[in-house]
Formats: sequence, structure tokens, C-alpha cells
Amino acid sequence: MLFIAEPADRFRIPATVEALVAAVSLLWAFTANRLFLSAALKDRLLSAPATWGFALALLVMLAALHFVMLALVSNRWTVKPLLALLITGTAFATYFMQTFGVYLDPTMMRNMLHTDIAEARELFSWSLLPHLLLHAVLPLLVLWRVRVVAHGWARSAVVRFGTLVLACVLLVGALVMVFQAFASLMRNHKDMRYLVTPGNYLWSISAVAAAQVRGAAKPRQAIGLDAAPGPRMVARAEAKDGVAAKPLLLVLVVGETARAANWGLNGYRPQTTPQLAQLPVINFPDVSACGTNTEVSLPCMFAPVGRRDYDEERIRGSQSLLHVLSRAGVAVHWRDNQSGCKGVCEGLPQDTVTALKPPGLCAMNRCLDEGLLAGLEAWLGGAKTAADGATAGTRLLVLHQLGNHGPSYFRRYPTAFARFKPACEHDDLQKCSREEIVNAYDNALLYTDHVLTSLIGKLQAASATVDSAVLYVSDHGESLGENNLYLHGLPYAIAPDVQKRVPMVAWFSPGAAASIGIDTECLKKRALAPAAHDHIFHTVLTLLDVKTALHETAWDLAQGCRTAAAVP
Repeated sequence: MLFIAEPADRFRIPATVEALVAAVSLLWAFTANRLFLSAALKDRLLSAPATWGFALALLVMLAALHFVMLALVSNRWTVKPLLALLITGTAFATYFMQTFGVYLDPTMMRNMLHTDIAEARELFSWSLLPHLLLHAVLPLLVLWRVRVVAHGWARSAVVRFGTLVLACVLLVGALVMVFQAFASLMRNHKDMRYLVTPGNYLWSISAVAAAQVRGAAKPRQAIGLDAAPGPRMVARAEAKDGVAAKPLLLVLVVGETARAANWGLNGYRPQTTPQLAQLPVINFPDVSACGTNTEVSLPCMFAPVGRRDYDEERIRGSQSLLHVLSRAGVAVHWRDNQSGCKGVCEGLPQDTVTALKPPGLCAMNRCLDEGLLAGLEAWLGGAKTAADGATAGTRLLVLHQLGNHGPSYFRRYPTAFARFKPACEHDDLQKCSREEIVNAYDNALLYTDHVLTSLIGKLQAASATVDSAVLYVSDHGESLGENNLYLHGLPYAIAPDVQKRVPMVAWFSPGAAASIGIDTECLKKRALAPAAHDHIFHTVLTLLDVKTALHETAWDLAQGCRTAAAVP
């Protein structure tokens, strides 16, 4: 019997599920894994036959690996929707990996999944369009024309089993051929596996989802249950001869994406901290961050054990320094101008700059960091009253900056601070020279310098009623084109120092130094030695005079710099 194809089927491409999965796996091996192949072949001579043999084996392994992953979950009904989703996801993944040099490990995926809309919008630019047209739209058009050929269940099972066995044989065979070189490569460069696309983001998303399910099943573990106020803190909360002691306010400013290499107080030129340089601040020139992105660094810097004994699940599953301080009677408040406190301030008083809507400082759901200071004078006037109305002689205010968050550095400062020119004024960094990018970044640091100086000025103006201190530290650094890397978030083991070294500055009013009992000249000398995020937890406990067994003197920057001054 003669069969005449329907017009709609005349140009359709017949293919089995196995053939379709194999075709897409081969496509990804050649088009989505350029960074992995480049890294794997980096130290090899392209003219050597062994290099080509190694490259061929890697391509076979990549194709076979993704075939096995997809064939196990694909059937005639799910294969096209699944491939369409992965083709689109892989196109986005390769764009961001190739543009910014990021690795899609679980930490980066968690960072991306927790990105707010305003932050995500800045990452999309017109240069993404041609990449999507080539790597997503074109393959999707071909996929749309494919007609999946159906067979009986028995034949389909045999074919599926046979192709899976063949793929496994190819995978193992290719691995055996280059095992010594490949094993050495993976052992010495473990993070390279997060360049294998789309396997990298599929694995990382699964790992993040599993961790969140485990975390959701149990509350945060309480820490510092023995936290209690020390004698200085007790004295501040009590009136003496009918006269209340001056309260102590510590403002902890968490910077965003400020790197030590461009910090003026560290000797960088041009001068990016001219106003702070005129103040009696204590600069820490050699400070190591706990992570290379906010998702890691923020919880880590508020944990009793940070990078030196890093355990992500324990840190994220436990309460923070803020809960310990609150338990001892410190009035804690978190004000955010970023994407949240990452659980650090969970259950504690908090607000956001966008909700405050300071006039003239917000646009496109983003606010300039001066908004963090909105209403500060009124807040200082009531510094002895906690949020619940209880008397609180000791307070901690945490200000979480938007800071230098990229790629839109030019959006982080008012036009009055565009002093270094020419400055990049595009969300797409590819449209700017490295000089323009660095200038825009430095302008944002100039603005942070202004915000910190304004904060100190407001605290100085209230010195008659409030003893105050400021501790500023950035969460992580940034790459600005060195080795063709931009932004941040590389795995810690392979991240460059510019992503791991951050600025830190302290300031004490004379009254605060006396109230705390800190020798600022001694602390200036201590500041010249290396420091880290790991010091913050234990140092803040000392500054606010909170006693707990969690305190480790070896990680207390104030240790050895205490005075015998009487409690006011």
C-alpha cells in the first residue's frame, strides 16, 4: 500500500529517542565544553599526536556521559521537552561561563538561584542575544522539526539497553586509554569538573536542592546558649546615682565586592578612599575573605568557625553571631541594601532600604548605599531602647551594602562620584575597555568611602549621647579582567587573590574606646598583621563584652590590646 506523507510531515526529521539524545550529546561535547577542553589541553602541545588523541578521548567521554544521563530519563513523550529545557539552560550556562569565567559549582548555583530580579537584570545584555540565537534558538528549531519514531516496548527496551551498554563501553574505553593523564588532571584540578556542561549545573542544582531539603527539615541549631553580658555591658544597662550610662553602639558595615587591591588606604593609586584617609581610622591591609561570593562569605563571617575549618552545612544550619549577641541582651538590628542576610539575621529585627524609600536614592528597585543611613539620627536618639522596648545599653547595627556589586558598577554611585574617567557605563562589560571598567569600579569605591565617612560623621555628631564604633569589612573581592576573569565566585581553591583579599577598617570614638577598654594604638599595630573573616565573630564578642564559651582568644583581634580603664 502506497503511503503518502501528510504535508505537515513532509519536512519532519524522523529519529528514535536514542538517536536524538546521541545527537544532542555530541552537539554539547563540541559546542558547550570549550572551556573544559581548553583547560584540559592548556599545557599540551597542539602539534603532538598524543594531544589530539587525548582531546578525542575527552570528546567521547563527554558525549557518552551526557548520553547515559539523558537516556536513563528519556522516553518518546519526555525527550523533546527535556532536551528543549536543557538546550536553553546550556545556552545560558555557556554564555555566563565564557563571558565572566565562572564555574557552575553548587556554591555558584546557590548564588544564582538566590539572585534577586534587580541583580539578575543587570547580568543580561544585548550580547546574550546572538549567543542564544546560535546555541538555543537554532537547535530548538531543528528539535521542533524532529518526529520521534515509536517502536514496541520490547524493541524499545532492547535498543535502549544496547545503546546504554555501548555508551558505557565507549566511556570506559576512552577513560582507560587516557586514564593516567586524566586522573592526574582531575586530581590536581578538581574544580575543572564544574566546566563540564550541562552536567555541571545539573549536578550543582541537584546538590543545592538536596541541601535545602535537608535544611528545611530541621530548625537552625542554637549556638552560644551560655551567652551572657560582661561587666562593662551590665554597667551600661544600669543607672548609677540615678544617671544612665551612655549606651554603646557598634555599626558593623558589611561591604559588597570591594577588593583590597583597589583600596586607597592600602596604598592603591589613584586614591579611592580620600575621606577616610583624613580620619583616625584603623586600616587592616591584609584581610582574607571566607568565600568568593556572598552566599558563602556572609554566613561564614558570622560563624564561630570560618574558613579555617569550613563546613558549609554546619554554618548554614546554625544560628549566627547575631543570635548569640541578642541572647546576651545586645539590641541587634539588620538593615539591608542587597539580597538579604542569607539567614544570618533570621528572626531578628531587620528592614531594607528599598522599603524605607529614601528620597532621591532609589531607582529600578535599587537604592544607593546612602539609603542605609536614612533616619540614623533619630535611631541614635533612641539608642538606649531596643526594638522590643527594653532598655539596651549595648547595640549592634549591621548595614549590608550594595557596594561594588557588578557588572553595573556605574549604577552604584551618583554622578558626582564619577571622577575617574572614562568609566564604563554599560551593563555589558564586553562593550568597555579594561581601563573603563576599573575606573567605574574605583568610582564605586569612592562612593563607599563617602558613605563610611558620612556614617562616622553622624556618629561623631551624637558623641555627647552615644559612644560609637564602626567596623567595615567587605564580603569578597572581584576580578576586573586579570587573566580574562570578571566578577567573582570562582571556587576558593583556584580563585585569584583579588577575589579573596578584602578591605577592613575600624573606627572608635574616644568614648567608645574607653567604654570598651581598647587601646587603639595597640590595635593599629595589630592591624598590620594578617587577618581574616574568621576574626570577626570573636572580636565583636569582645567589643560588645559578651561572654560565651564560643569565644576563642586566638581569633580575637582585640586580644592583647585591652586597657584597664574603668567602666563608665
